[in-house]
Amino acid sequence: MMDLGTLLAGVLGLSVGSFLNVCIARLPRGESIFSPPSHCTACGLRIRWYDNVPILAYVWLRGRCRQCGSRFSVMYPLVELLSGFMFVAAYGYYGPSVLLVSRLLFACAMIVLFVIDLQHRILPNVITLPGVAVGFAFSVFTEPGWVASLVGVLGGGGVLLAVSEIYLRVRGEEGLGMGDVKMLGMIGAFLGWKLMLLTLVLSSFLGSVVGVAMIVAKKGDLKYALPFGTFLAVAALFASVMGEPIVRWYLSLY
Repeated sequence: MMDLGTLLAGVLGLSVGSFLNVCIARLPRGESIFSPPSHCTACGLRIRWYDNVPILAYVWLRGRCRQCGSRFSVMYPLVELLSGFMFVAAYGYYGPSVLLVSRLLFACAMIVLFVIDLQHRILPNVITLPGVAVGFAFSVFTEPGWVASLVGVLGGGGVLLAVSEIYLRVRGEEGLGMGDVKMLGMIGAFLGWKLMLLTLVLSSFLGSVVGVAMIVAKKGDLKYALPFGTFLAVAALFASVMGEPIVRWYLSLY
């Protein structure tokens, strides 16, 4: 039977997921995430609280605006479901702790960056730059510790900056944006340098697999701009949970 803490974590996760959808929709347009209240972007109808209940409202309205019938993106309920599951799983895994808060803030940021980069090919500074500071601040009180966090910030940003500069000099064009550099610095701040490196390896592998698959399917070529931040987000979420055992296993080989 589900205990009260798990139930509250799930409800909070669904509610936070609804807020993440606001961030995803408004940040790329440079709009405030606090005002105006939620509304239909097609007709401007203000969405009432009973039409804004996570998951249930989307199902009840069949994914459409009550007034004009415009279809809402299926990404809305997916983000809410993922957030709810993430909060429940994190509460069960970490328990009530500073690390739980750190990991949930980090995961929420990764979800927003994942979707925005996938849809718009941008990684907003308003998330990545404060994320570096917040991740480092948490590291003073919990994992990975402030030293590993600081090395992760400098190494994460420095590695991609170096790769970007080398690519620019060799190919004469940009291969990575500064948003990716800042995002990896943020990942290093929250997870430390070891898991940052694991994230970089996993995201590069994932991006290579997707890139080759697109070329084979004739959906792109070698110059097709893949949303690397999306791959970083997936790899970082995986590394935040499974990274430590993988790192220990790898080091045991030596």
